[in-house]
Amino acid sequence: MGAGEDTERAVRRITLTKPVSLEAGSDAAEYKAPNLLSRILSLFKDVRPGSDLSHFKVPPQFNMPKSQLQCYGESVYCFNEDMLRKCNNGKNPIDRFVAVVAWNISTLRPLTFGISPFNPILGETHHASAGSLNVLLEQVSHHPPVSALHATDEKENLEMIWCQQPIAKFYGTSVEVEVRGKRELRLSNHRETYVMNAPNLMFKFLPTPGAEWSGNLRIACHDSGLEAELRFKGLSFFGFGGNARSIKGKIFDSLSSKPLYEVNGQWDRTVTVKNIESGEVAVIYNAKENIWRLRTPTVQDPRSVWPSESAVVWSEVSQGILSKDWEAAKRGKRALEEKQREIAREMASRGETWVPKHFTFSHTKEGGWDCTPIHKTVPPSPIVVPK
Repeated sequence: MGAGEDTERAVRRITLTKPVSLEAGSDAAEYKAPNLLSRILSLFKDVRPGSDLSHFKVPPQFNMPKSQLQCYGESVYCFNEDMLRKCNNGKNPIDRFVAVVAWNISTLRPLTFGISPFNPILGETHHASAGSLNVLLEQVSHHPPVSALHATDEKENLEMIWCQQPIAKFYGTSVEVEVRGKRELRLSNHRETYVMNAPNLMFKFLPTPGAEWSGNLRIACHDSGLEAELRFKGLSFFGFGGNARSIKGKIFDSLSSKPLYEVNGQWDRTVTVKNIESGEVAVIYNAKENIWRLRTPTVQDPRSVWPSESAVVWSEVSQGILSKDWEAAKRGKRALEEKQREIAREMASRGETWVPKHFTFSHTKEGGWDCTPIHKTVPPSPIVVPK
């Protein structure tokens, strides 16, 4: 390593902020823009219903000081109760399946209307550790935006692989974001693989601005023949009907279609399962115990943090938002965008195409994406979540 590179690594700025949680006053809740509704209406005045919003650029006043990669990662490694370990410790397939349903619900975080994380740049990474769980994400495509996640816990002998592509559509009074792609959780001790999707995000402008999870979630374990179907519902258009942040669904044996449990509750409060045969009801998830006052990750060795790390890439913009220096934040975003355009021009002039560093990818018959990690395990990160 040369002296110049050593100096660059020594002075690299890293900005980490509080994870999104139920706690009032978290970073995600501190950056609401004033006169939000009128500003959003002005932003969308040239957008027609059904328009693809993949290329829409959000000014920093509408951003939280972190990348979408960090938000994805935090949903996995930021927790108060180790729900993944519960999945692994289940005594039988149904116990483990119920635990996986609970863990999946625990990855949901509160949505704040009017602010969003940064759209990751191509090649951006986020690497963090929580105990023996090591998590790595990479932005494998920018147009369309596709993020890949690989997490391993060698102590628990489990592995997670996600490939996600958000597709946003404008519908006049709302924007719905469909999160396409597949999530897998592998419990190698039990030779079980769980395949699941993600719920959609709904942002409503009228009559009352708001954001909520919506749509259907399906979890399947073909090794045990168990499946779950969950539906996320919010308030009606006028805000009177429905139950905010509610989850309803069932767990059933896919071979016989026999229902085993009813799932009911609110993902930001408690969720229960009812044994259909015995009538017994049990709480499987308590949001306040799991995602309340989550701890901010810390850096143990700044010199080992990769230059592609989200907390490095977006540090200048995040600092501008944290200090409410919007001009500095805009300059930082413009500099990143211009750097990306310059890299793209240079690669095009050489006839090169960009290749992800940590994943390979392929396209499905339906036009989706499949991402496969290059390495078998994820190494420990210098960015860690305090115990």
